[in-house]
Amino acid sequence: MNEERVILVNENDEQIGTMPKIEAHEKALLHRAFSVFVFNDNNELMLQQRAKHKYHSPLLWTNTCCSHQRVGETNLQAGKRRLMEEMGFETELRETISFIYKAPFDNGLTEHEFDHVMVGNFIKEPKINPDEVEAWKWMPLDAVKEDIGANPKIYTEWFKIIFDKFYEHINIEKT
Repeated sequence: MNEERVILVNENDEQIGTMPKIEAHEKALLHRAFSVFVFNDNNELMLQQRAKHKYHSPLLWTNTCCSHQRVGETNLQAGKRRLMEEMGFETELRETISFIYKAPFDNGLTEHEFDHVMVGNFIKEPKINPDEVEAWKWMPLDAVKEDIGANPKIYTEWFKIIFDKFYEHINIEKT
């Protein structure tokens, strides 16, 4: 099996190369990524709890899914691919905002990503991949924001960053 590679980018999201994923995280190099937020008809966000064996942020709650684009893959293609791989369903996605963030972890790795945020709608139960996802739940955005404030250690760093900086935008974009 080929080692997963990430797309290295500059601050304008222009591709400048590729690198094995772990190496990019060890060196804290800026690379392209995406985060998917799926809402139901009650305007609740589908959260996932990361699988316990993930190399960083195991068992933490986060947005519906996230990952890295592959070379030649659009943001939307990547989001749909990973949504199926992690959560076991397909839905239409729409690109919203993008931003750069940097989050170091206790294990010596650092996420330094040019993150593209996409939103979609889904009303059924997902068929989660246990290799990727431990659990899932629906939560209203206001309840998520309140819980992040009360229990920040149970959420991924990137998810907290998105909520801190872009909560209002995500709240508007979900419909």
